Amino acid sequence: MSPVLRLLAALFAGTLFGLGVSVAQMIDPAKVINFLDFTGTWDPSLGFVMAGGLITNTIVTPFILKRGRPLMAEYFRLPSKTEIDKRIIIGGIIFGIGWGLAGYCPGPMITSLSFANADILTVVGAFVVGTFISRWFLARRSA
Repeated sequence: MSPVLRLLAALFAGTLFGLGVSVAQMIDPAKVINFLDFTGTWDPSLGFVMAGGLITNTIVTPFILKRGRPLMAEYFRLPSKTEIDKRIIIGGIIFGIGWGLAGYCPGPMITSLSFANADILTVVGAFVVGTFISRWFLARRSA
């Protein structure tokens, strides 16, 4: 498969994802925070978005994995690690705290860059700094 075709497929998939999170209003931090506010102004609608994604993935993934190889890659890149360890738990907690505080998870955060306001630029900056700090910490710990 040509690199140009792969790039166009990635562009299409990213555009479709961005459109989906925009239509689902996942790029609105107030919507996300209201979803997480069980004792106040709880809005369960994002739960339906997540359930729809989970159901679709559960149904379609087995059919995709029955293929010999992906349509646009040499082989499937599946996680080799299957156990839940301390890193997964701590990472999930940190991710959840960041999502709750900022109202963005990484996909909608990148989509929201189109607004280019101070709030989203601050969130993206914090995301980048946090990513570099975690990589530095993990590299230092393994050395």
